Amino acid sequence: MKTTMKKISDTKVEINVTLDANDLQVARDFAITQLTANLKVQGFRQGKAPRSIAEKQLDPNAISERALDHAVRSTMGDAFKAEKVEPIAIEHVNVMKYVPDETAEYQMTAEILPAIKLGDFKKLKAKMDKTEPTEADIQDVLDNIVNAYAEKVVAKKPAALGDEVIIDFVGKKDGEAFPGGTASDHHLLLGSGQFIPGFEEGIVGHAAGDKFDLEITFPKEYPEKSLAGQPTVFEILVKQVNEVKKPQLDDELAKKAHFDSLKDLKTDIKQNLEAQNRHVAVERYRDDLVKELVKKSKVDAPEILIGDQLQFIREDIVRNAASHGMSFEQYLERVGQTVEEWEKQARELAAERVKASLVLQILAREQGITSSDEEVEAKIAELKDVYKNSKEAIKNLTKPEVRQDIKNRYTIDKTIDFLVEANGGDAIMNAPVEPKTKATKKAK
Repeated sequence: MKTTMKKISDTKVEINVTLDANDLQVARDFAITQLTANLKVQGFRQGKAPRSIAEKQLDPNAISERALDHAVRSTMGDAFKAEKVEPIAIEHVNVMKYVPDETAEYQMTAEILPAIKLGDFKKLKAKMDKTEPTEADIQDVLDNIVNAYAEKVVAKKPAALGDEVIIDFVGKKDGEAFPGGTASDHHLLLGSGQFIPGFEEGIVGHAAGDKFDLEITFPKEYPEKSLAGQPTVFEILVKQVNEVKKPQLDDELAKKAHFDSLKDLKTDIKQNLEAQNRHVAVERYRDDLVKELVKKSKVDAPEILIGDQLQFIREDIVRNAASHGMSFEQYLERVGQTVEEWEKQARELAAERVKASLVLQILAREQGITSSDEEVEAKIAELKDVYKNSKEAIKNLTKPEVRQDIKNRYTIDKTIDFLVEANGGDAIMNAPVEPKTKATKKAK
């Protein structure tokens, strides 16, 4: 076998392969073995006739076709190895010449892994964000706890800021109701800022039973372009006004939340917020290390991998949109993007992900980082426990491709751990993270 390669781009090649008589003889022997395996020859059991006799019963054209097919398929991998490239996907295979038992030539075009020059992974510029919560963060949780223990009393008075109202409303633009602008029995705390400016303030002063129109212009920066800066009318019915009586933020409230004192409650909140902040900071730090390594490395993203990742991103959005009763097109309208704008943004993200994956694969290979079967089995056992109530998920975990994906992901995680340690961040990774406790759970 002889090969020659033409480089079309950094991620695409064209390889010409020439096979000689010896290569084709091996393929011919394989073809005859395959074709005679179930052949019935008079006087012999099925597939047991001597080869010299069975071969005479075969169509010579069938032998040639099967031999050529096997010759091409069985030598593709050797051709890539000979040219020292790693294929991602074979796009085309064309047989240029074939003389049975003598010679064959074929040409294949393939996407390949680009040549990657890994940058210095030991001096990456990435820093951990601060994890200590601010006083404002702590106060937000305390406010949520106060609201959670607040009492609501039906009030026979006009609504004021701080009151809760139960309303029906229909939002209309040019006399037509617009999507997402209608609700019944909606509970709204006036002054909470849940709605666009002017909505909550427009309800202030109205009592239960009031029915009125509220003219509001949406903000110019509103994400849904069809409403941004547009004048609208909300038809509102106030069904009930509840006066919200908040408890004092003191030791008595802390005891209701199962703490001995307000001081203990604040301490618990601070610890939990710090643990949450640390978790977010660690994940961002890991991501930043990978991004910095990509910047320092020379790596191109093959178009076929970008396409695969782009499809994955789109499918993820489609699933999330469907869970909220929207189509992909409606999602784009909601976020104020055209298909072209989304594809440009998503393509950039897809390329970043592909480059990160390739760089981490090379780093893992150079450092000998792998995942053992025992580690993969342990991870699968963990996932089976998580999805024990889903028969479909349990079934998927037995598929070879899913197991391989788990192995790859586990190896990538170990590689990022190595990257963290190489940059002195192992102390951060080993820092204890306290679980959420009763105070922050109640605040939710």
